[in-house]
Amino acid sequence: MAPATNAPAQTAYDVDDPDVSGLVTEDDTPVDSILSEKQQRLLTEPLYSSWSGPPPEEGQSSRPFAALANVGLFMSPTEPPIVPDVMLSLDVTLPEDFSEKKNRSYFMWRFGKGPEVVIEIVSNREGGELDEKLRRYRRLHVPYYVVYDPLRELGGPTLRTFEARGDLYVPVERPWFESVGLGLVEWEGSFEGTSGAWLRWCTRDGRVVPTGAERAATAETRAATAETRAERLAARLRAMGIDPDDA
Repeated sequence: MAPATNAPAQTAYDVDDPDVSGLVTEDDTPVDSILSEKQQRLLTEPLYSSWSGPPPEEGQSSRPFAALANVGLFMSPTEPPIVPDVMLSLDVTLPEDFSEKKNRSYFMWRFGKGPEVVIEIVSNREGGELDEKLRRYRRLHVPYYVVYDPLRELGGPTLRTFEARGDLYVPVERPWFESVGLGLVEWEGSFEGTSGAWLRWCTRDGRVVPTGAERAATAETRAATAETRAERLAARLRAMGIDPDDA
């Protein structure tokens, strides 16, 4: 059964906005830990540096998206926000002017929809990822909800994925999000000098979406390899009495 979908995206910001001046959108509360902060960045930066976006629909060349970390998600002006560690929302364009308070959080009435994927990173037993937060995301009709527990604070598996089916969240074995065109995979390696296990976005065949630094390193390696091959070829030609520099 296909997952629940969100309402159509807003294409403009000229809706009649409720007054948000009294809402707490930024309280300067620090993130849980350095590990959480790094993990959040590893789940947002690669999408902007290396992902071409969700699969285009008929008549589209590309689709916009927003990948946000530790930003308030407001369902209505009368309810307190929930703050996902990471959320990915398709077919939305972030406003350019962040001097206005109404542009600094994810207000669902402005974007016309909620995120497609929400990821919570567990750092202790107090976060309510498998009860209170799960219920709130289900009520928001977030199609995919992911709980990553790298230190096994909650016991059980390190990665849990839920898919919305009607009014229920159903656990799924493989974190692949068809409508998004991405999945998630646990990856062993080094990120920003810290080695260990990380959660990363991946393509259908399991390849991770590279960071900007990884893309640059790959391009540098390819350039160096091509240069080495060219030098070897030039040496062989010279050994045959051919000057490779001749036009």
